[in-house]
Amino acid sequence: EVRLVESGGGLVQPGESLKLTCTASASTFENLRVGWFRQAPGNDREAVSLISCFDGTTYDADSVKGRFVISKDNAKNSVYLQMNTLKPDDTGIYYCAAFEGGYLTTRAAAYDYWGQGTQVTVSS
Repeated sequence: EVRLVESGGGLVQPGESLKLTCTASASTFENLRVGWFRQAPGNDREAVSLISCFDGTTYDADSVKGRFVISKDNAKNSVYLQMNTLKPDDTGIYYCAAFEGGYLTTRAAAYDYWGQGTQVTVSS
């Protein structure tokens, strides 16, 4: 069982930045594949950025490329999402999710563990 705890959401104006943190209670953190997903009202949950805690391979959705950076710190069992140049369309609940082993995937159904979510609101 892996427990994920997110932090760092909030209300910001367009163009500003936020950094989300996901901390995992996993004894084998390096075996995790971790994704940040977001869900806006009325929309499906979508994959934003993914990272392999094993080899650092990453994936970013086209909508966030060049603005968001996903990273990890194995010593702290943590994955981060640095979000820059935020837009109103980035508004939503951001979830950290993870599964063990395998290849990175954008399919939410593949992720076995989910955090409680943190709200990000971008508005002037």
